[in-house]
Amino acid sequence: MKKTSALLTVIMMVAVGLVGCTPKPPPVDGALEEFFAAVSEGDFDAAGALTDDPVSAADMLRESFEGLQAEGVGVELDELSTGENTATAGFTVDWSLPRDRELRYPSRMSLSRVGGEWLIRWQPNLLHPRLGANQHLELRAINAERARVISGDGVALLEPGTTYRVLVNAKGLEDPDSTARTVARALDAAHSRDRSVSTVNANELADNLRRATGMYSVGLVNEIEGPKVLEVLDGVDAVTVNPEAAMVRTDRDFAPDIISRVERIVNDDLDGERGWQVAVVNAYGAQIDTLETHAPTPAPAVRVSLDTRVQRAAQAAVDLRGEMKAMMVVMRPSTGEVLAIAQTAEADRDGSVALMGQYPPGSTFKIITATAGMMDEGLTPDSIVPCPGAMEIGHRIVNNYNGFSLGSVPLERAFAASCNTSFADISARLEPGELQDVGKRFGLGLDYTIEGLGTVTGSVPRGEELVDRTEAGFGQGRDLASPFGMALVASTAATGHTPVPVLINGHETTVSEQVDPPSPAAIEGLQRMMRQVVTTGTARGMRAGGAIHGKTGEAEIAGGSHAWFAGFRDDDIAFATLVVLGGGSETSVAITDHFFRAFDDPSLLPPRDAARPRAREGEETPLPEEAPAPVAPEAPTPGGSDVAAVPPPYL
Repeated sequence: MKKTSALLTVIMMVAVGLVGCTPKPPPVDGALEEFFAAVSEGDFDAAGALTDDPVSAADMLRESFEGLQAEGVGVELDELSTGENTATAGFTVDWSLPRDRELRYPSRMSLSRVGGEWLIRWQPNLLHPRLGANQHLELRAINAERARVISGDGVALLEPGTTYRVLVNAKGLEDPDSTARTVARALDAAHSRDRSVSTVNANELADNLRRATGMYSVGLVNEIEGPKVLEVLDGVDAVTVNPEAAMVRTDRDFAPDIISRVERIVNDDLDGERGWQVAVVNAYGAQIDTLETHAPTPAPAVRVSLDTRVQRAAQAAVDLRGEMKAMMVVMRPSTGEVLAIAQTAEADRDGSVALMGQYPPGSTFKIITATAGMMDEGLTPDSIVPCPGAMEIGHRIVNNYNGFSLGSVPLERAFAASCNTSFADISARLEPGELQDVGKRFGLGLDYTIEGLGTVTGSVPRGEELVDRTEAGFGQGRDLASPFGMALVASTAATGHTPVPVLINGHETTVSEQVDPPSPAAIEGLQRMMRQVVTTGTARGMRAGGAIHGKTGEAEIAGGSHAWFAGFRDDDIAFATLVVLGGGSETSVAITDHFFRAFDDPSLLPPRDAARPRAREGEETPLPEEAPAPVAPEAPTPGGSDVAAVPPPYL
């Protein structure tokens, strides 16, 4: 009995054990959990293996992950409906995209139980409801239209456009010399129509092509001449002319060097914030559909201080003396905005001399000396000062121009007539360093770091020796200034403080030293005297309207003298005009007069597409017919001045 009972117990235990080991079908949510985990971990092969089409599933998942440049993907189950052998799941896909972007959407899938296992029935629309066969998702950028560079008066100077790059495939090129000559001729023809197009030397190009091993870039051609060059070179063996997106100039003659520097500085500021979209693309990358779009945000226009009306007037004015090295800098005294920088082609040969050239300022420096006399010696415009034809100071004999003498006169009259002896006497009585200090109060001798402009203001000697202080008082000796520096001096005279010069809005200018401005009383007296220069003094006879204040100057050097005129008009315009070896200051005054007249009446300007005047060698460019002909002064006497006994107009 016991044995039988024991046997029955074993059989029952085995039977129970057999029943307990019979496998149950896995739950469908376990299969989903495994699939979602594999997708989230980027194991697309493992995820594909849980479907009924492992290769297609893995490929589409991988291509979409890479096409979206995804940083991660999450999948969450939202709902599940289960039958005996089928199931349907709703879920949410959440892609993490670059730069904190997100793509989130709902989708659905079906599952079948096959051989006791749940398999996902793979369809392309499982990954996204709008995906089809052999398609995947891609993240694509939407570029913002590049911003323009505009002038101070709102005119576009640079705007998005097209340039044309000339390329030669040097690999296997059979006849580099012939190809180089063909390209050079095409560029020469374009240059003959538009001088801004660069040319190439055919022999040098041929040598470069021989050394090159692949595609060689010859250069860029602007949007006007580019299509013409393309037409000429079309079909030439190994030569390609490709259009490229670029910032193009609306006026190639408008301050070209400065605009080139500005473009390099602000290039990154023009791009704006790119938009983006999620696209459905086929196996060849062609876009089939757009699933989501985020528009770009264009960058605001970059504004430079140059004013087109002021710049055109200044350029036209200096080009009246196209055969000479004439230049002009114009500023807005209240803000420091540089409104115009103009040079003739002759001046261009020496570089950016309007901003950095160093020249003796002649009698324009009397602006500094007069202020020093009012601040440090208690003078006023009504103070009586000596103005003999010659004066011995220490071992230096100072002469007025042509030896003219006024006797003892108010400082205002001595300033308007530009008495060298008066101002040499004032500066000789100053302590060493006082004249230099006042120069800095006008910006002369300070260094400015301006984005887009390289500048040197000038220098004033400390004047430890009496002769240095004497000569500095009337802008000779070791005094040096650029037109930019004298434009700052004129701006200070206009407002009572030296403005911080600026070219590109939003780009900070740094100053080498902080100094106090001139005293208000001295500025008031200076303005009064500068007005007299124009109404009764050495710049009388100007035809331009408005209340112009100024100071003329003729700075003697070996071989001649420089003609200067610096000042301001009451409509917030300050200027400095220089004609290198221009002789008497009547030339610089006439140029400035034409500048203001053309600024006030644009009909006096040449057409925008007119070629800048170029005089033939040995031939002068005449002054405009509406300006009175200047009276040439007699040969200057040693000591430097800018006035005759009876000053002619523009002298």
